Amino acid sequence: MKKAIIALLIWMGTATSAAQESPRTLSLDEAFSITLSGNPAVQAAQYQELAARQERRAAIGLRMPQINVSGAYTYLGKDIGFDLNDLKAPAGNLAQQIFQSGLIPEQAIPKVQALIAPLLGADWFLPLQDRSLGFVGGEVTLPIYLGGKINAANRAARIEEKSAAAQGRQTVNALVSELVERYYGLALARQVAEVRQQVVEGVRQHLEDAIALEQNGMIAHSERLYVEFKMAEAERELQNARLQVETISSALSNTLGRDGEYLPVTTMFILDRIEPLDYFRESALAQNPQLEEVALKKQLAQEAVKLQRANFLPQVAAMGGGTFYNYQVTDVLPRWAVGVGVNLRIFDGLNREYKYSAAKHTVRRVEILETKAGHDVAVLVEKLYNQMLNYGNQIASIEASIRFAEAYLQSKNAAFLEGMSSSSDLVDAELNLAKVRAERMQAAYNYDLLLARLLEAAGMSDEYPLYLRRSDARPITFE
Repeated sequence: MKKAIIALLIWMGTATSAAQESPRTLSLDEAFSITLSGNPAVQAAQYQELAARQERRAAIGLRMPQINVSGAYTYLGKDIGFDLNDLKAPAGNLAQQIFQSGLIPEQAIPKVQALIAPLLGADWFLPLQDRSLGFVGGEVTLPIYLGGKINAANRAARIEEKSAAAQGRQTVNALVSELVERYYGLALARQVAEVRQQVVEGVRQHLEDAIALEQNGMIAHSERLYVEFKMAEAERELQNARLQVETISSALSNTLGRDGEYLPVTTMFILDRIEPLDYFRESALAQNPQLEEVALKKQLAQEAVKLQRANFLPQVAAMGGGTFYNYQVTDVLPRWAVGVGVNLRIFDGLNREYKYSAAKHTVRRVEILETKAGHDVAVLVEKLYNQMLNYGNQIASIEASIRFAEAYLQSKNAAFLEGMSSSSDLVDAELNLAKVRAERMQAAYNYDLLLARLLEAAGMSDEYPLYLRRSDARPITFE
């Protein structure tokens, strides 16, 4: 009884573990939602946009007055003033000469000496500022004209904000293509693994028949060895297929930004009707984030030219300041002051000239890159469009092969039931049908991936779910 209970507990634990490890079903719409909310690349792009927005707001402050409050305390080595002590000796000598000259009556001399003696004995230092002083004050600076630097900086900040938004859209578009690749890639890998499993089972049936035939002396030993070789090959391919499932499953989890094993449930599809090539080409030229980013870089380079040009113009600013509180600061100094300053650089070693020239060359370089990027995107759109149509045509051809393989299987099954065909022939027919069906799934996968990349190039990745739900979207399943 005790052993039975232990066995039951072990079974329950195994069953629970298996349930926990079972793949979670995941639709493509759910995958989109999870990716766009949890992928680190999307989050990083959002923070980049926020940073650019704050930089743009900071540039607005360049037009505002700059207000600073400052305070200081200072202890000097000595008081500041006029030291007249060196004049005391000449003054005393002059007084004696006057006394001896007879200009002053003798009876008055003692009184005069009594009057000037404290003066001659005093400290002849006239202080202007005590050695200990402190103050609290403020200053205001208001730019009036900086040669256009402020306007250029504000325009550049707005361009940088638009560029961050374009980069964010490019990140999202690339993630959509990546998600389609890995989502349908996992669905395809799982189907391939199932087909490989069927191949292993079919070859195993072959091997059993070959062993029986060899024992009855109906085939040579080499023929049985050949079947064993094919069996080992089939098992190896099955193992590779399972490893591929694990690899793509891990990649899908990385795209989703969540750990776990997922089972795709949204079927692949092809469109019975697709817009003409010019539709996607025009959309790409108007909405492709990379082209938008290049255009914004050109605008940024043009603003850099204006910024360098401003260095040749005068800069004017108004300024003012005042002291709110003084500690032992002489009243000789004014409590406030206002003024206007002008700065005009005459010569700086041709630094401005060279930087201005470099900025203009940068504009020309970006203009060339913009033209090239437009041509590259147009060629890419055409390439993706034609490849997608090619796989759509392949699916039509493969479906004809599937109908033939189904008819062939039916004939072999009927022949087997009548004893006119061997089980090996029947298994071969089943495997051939599975192989052709897998080829159709591969073609559908390539079609859907190329559609995602085409929409990415056209700046329309957000419309992929709409294509999936179109009335002319025909599901492609293995059966």
